[in-house]
Amino acid sequence: MDKFIVIGERIHCISPEIREAMAGRNPEPLLRRGRAQLDAGANYLDLNIGPAEKDGEELMMWAVKLLQENLDNVPLVLDTANKKAIEAGISVYNGAKGKPVVNSADAGERISYIDVAAENGAIAIALCSKHGVPKDNDERMAYCQEMLEYAMERGMEPEDLWFDPLTLVIKGMQEKQKEYLEFIRQLSDMGLNSTAGISNASNGMPKEVRPIVDSTLIAMAIECGLTSAIVNPNDKRLMETVKTAAIIMDQTLYADSYLDI
Repeated sequence: MDKFIVIGERIHCISPEIREAMAGRNPEPLLRRGRAQLDAGANYLDLNIGPAEKDGEELMMWAVKLLQENLDNVPLVLDTANKKAIEAGISVYNGAKGKPVVNSADAGERISYIDVAAENGAIAIALCSKHGVPKDNDERMAYCQEMLEYAMERGMEPEDLWFDPLTLVIKGMQEKQKEYLEFIRQLSDMGLNSTAGISNASNGMPKEVRPIVDSTLIAMAIECGLTSAIVNPNDKRLMETVKTAAIIMDQTLYADSYLDI
């Protein structure tokens, strides 16, 4: 990737407001959160409808059309455990501003999500996992290689896989953080794209601490070669960090007003 990709995480059914809006097909909360994230610097929006077992296909199509028709064909990450809903979302997706992203495949039961991406010219987020958290980087790499081969056999290009090393909660898994960063560097050394749910690391921490932890981790991950992340773009500290990292990594030309761009 030429620049770091920020994926806005705030259209998520875990939010009571968004869950209620999805259930009632109320467009306003989705559009308000979408606009706010784009104004803050998001490049993609993650659209997470949850399991959506009952009406997932119709819900995903409604939400995809709503966001793209009102937000200038914003590129979307389609996020659900309902594979048919992802296929339905792709069927109405406008790719003028970027390919759809399928969130997410793994090396286990969800490897068929790679098939969905391959059949529809989409990008797939590929979790470096098969059954829960991998025990070490050797296991992560084995799953990465397995999915890479699987995707290429189906005609996908390596750049259309965004590998996710699984961001681990610091409280309880502090000793795993250096290994996680080392794996991001391994992916970068191989020329592979990567992504991460950065806020997972600060789960369970006090509200005032989380932005500090998230912004520090994303800076360290970008230095290791992380190419995208699913984050809260309305976290000002985090976005200032992302923009500053782009300057230091010589990915963006410096201007005194760079934080406002």
